[in-house]
Amino acid sequence: MARLTVSAKKGMLLLHILFASIMLGSTVVVLILSITAMNTTSHEVLRSCYTVMHLLSRTSMRASTIGTTVTGIALSVGTHWGLFRYYWIMLKEALTVLAIGIGTVGFYVWTLKGVTVVSTEGMDALRHTEFMVNEAQLGIGIVLQLMSLVILFAVSVFKPWGKRKELTTAGPATKS
Repeated sequence: MARLTVSAKKGMLLLHILFASIMLGSTVVVLILSITAMNTTSHEVLRSCYTVMHLLSRTSMRASTIGTTVTGIALSVGTHWGLFRYYWIMLKEALTVLAIGIGTVGFYVWTLKGVTVVSTEGMDALRHTEFMVNEAQLGIGIVLQLMSLVILFAVSVFKPWGKRKELTTAGPATKS
């Protein structure tokens, strides 16, 4: 792929930062809603919290994750950074896979199950083992997602570990 021009790189970086910010903001909203859901005594509030969390998992979280991933790949391929030249980029790639799994798949499944159980059981859902396990999985997912996103932001700013050593294709040198 051809290198991005300076203005194209800046535009792509702006989009990347915006998508990543939306992903982080959506995760914080899900955290607040899940805390509210755990502490409410109102069926309407409980149902509303899970409905909004599910809506976020289907819309802004999915779109921002896709946008962040696509712009991140474009920035890596279209600049001197590359996909595998730097350790910090490889860490970002691994954490992105985790964020895709939790943010687009996990949150969707956990919030859909929450909406379904709360819609049929009402406040009695809070006493069902299935709902409690689902709520715990959602909580763990939120913590992992927030941790991975904060690490992604920090790694992007500090760019630790530098460049990988070049691998040679000739293989190890032998003594004659």
